[in-house]
Amino acid sequence: MTRRDFGKISTVAGLGLTWGMSRVHAYMDTPAGVSANDKIQVGLIGCRSMGWTNLMDFIRNNEVECVALCDVDSNILEERANELAAKSGKKPAVFVDYRKMMELKEVDVVIIATPDHWHCLPFVDACKAGKDIYVEKPLANSIAECDVMLQAAKKYGRIVAVGQQQRSGAEWLKIMELIKSGTVGEVKRINCWGNFKYGAGRPRVANSSPPPGVDYDRWLGPASERPFNANRFHGFWRMNWAYGGGLATDWGVHLLDMALWAKGDTGQFPQTVVASGGILRFPDHEIQTPDTLNVTFNYGDWLLSWEHNCGLESGPWNRNYGVSFVGTKGTIIANRESWELVPERKNNEPLTAAIPLQANQQNVHQPHVRHFLDAVRSRKQPECSIEIGHTAAVTAHLGNLAYRTGAVLSYDSVQQTFNNPEADKLIKPDYRQPYVFPTL
Repeated sequence: MTRRDFGKISTVAGLGLTWGMSRVHAYMDTPAGVSANDKIQVGLIGCRSMGWTNLMDFIRNNEVECVALCDVDSNILEERANELAAKSGKKPAVFVDYRKMMELKEVDVVIIATPDHWHCLPFVDACKAGKDIYVEKPLANSIAECDVMLQAAKKYGRIVAVGQQQRSGAEWLKIMELIKSGTVGEVKRINCWGNFKYGAGRPRVANSSPPPGVDYDRWLGPASERPFNANRFHGFWRMNWAYGGGLATDWGVHLLDMALWAKGDTGQFPQTVVASGGILRFPDHEIQTPDTLNVTFNYGDWLLSWEHNCGLESGPWNRNYGVSFVGTKGTIIANRESWELVPERKNNEPLTAAIPLQANQQNVHQPHVRHFLDAVRSRKQPECSIEIGHTAAVTAHLGNLAYRTGAVLSYDSVQQTFNNPEADKLIKPDYRQPYVFPTL
């Protein structure tokens, strides 16, 4: 399916998608790694959950072949290898150490779908090995890791897509056009929220031995040594600072990204960030990230907010997650399921035309992958480039750091310093030996 085909079958076909498509530009000096007639051969790092979902959308495209899988859980690795062999008739090579997979010259594209603290090292190594990369969001688990990944992609001329798939949603393109056209007037406030039960983690349990087949030391990787605990493992690692950033970086990057897109993708960071919250509802759970959080990002001429309430499944505008773009003529409320425009009124008269609830195209992940594959061949930027993923991830991290320090933060992205020494200490993680923070 081409971009043109996608536009034709979209539920908002005919509404005009040219503004979104005009963001695409070429890496003019980067040679193509895959010819038009070649198979695009893929290796996956992180075979459980979203990694497998990603791979399934990759191999739905006839020109894609998965040749390698990597995971620290040998049970998952074998299960996925057998499942892939049943689908394709060919069993991929399997690895526990991703570096061995990088040595395979036939791998053109690497999918990175590990816990967040394991994004940076394989990403930089993939760049150095000449691989293109599809990396899950958030880009990384710290500001310094995000920065070095951006630098690596640019230095080695790699095509990178970040798994913020709403960038490929036709409905979101329509929303951005409505905002850009002035239909809702001036947008000076954008609110983002995400209320999910899983963000509360689970009640504490005793430490235990890792499950058979899991290389737990390798799972920890550059993070500090710590006993295994089932409630810090599959999925629930997100609520521990060493491995993730809670709902603010898990869902926050998706929704904050929509706000940044609406404001023109300037790559600018807020002038100040302030946050408040805590572990207020679930103090007996195995979590470090806040279960209740409010963050305000002040950009000088507009405000952005993030709010989450772990353990809940309801929220503003009858949506447990979403974005509201508050304009002087009306407000657009949107999430992945639907969107609508509610007019502002003056003397009981609407200032713009209402748009009733619109159902969204449910699967935007497949076109997001398709756009990336097109970019691998054309050497043009995909819908969610490394620059876009970098800005969204760093913005989410700024909110978490404001919470962790309790300070009103200002961040100088050029000098890579805060106005607060405690926040400065959290910019770059301390890697556990023998792991070394990547250099270029």
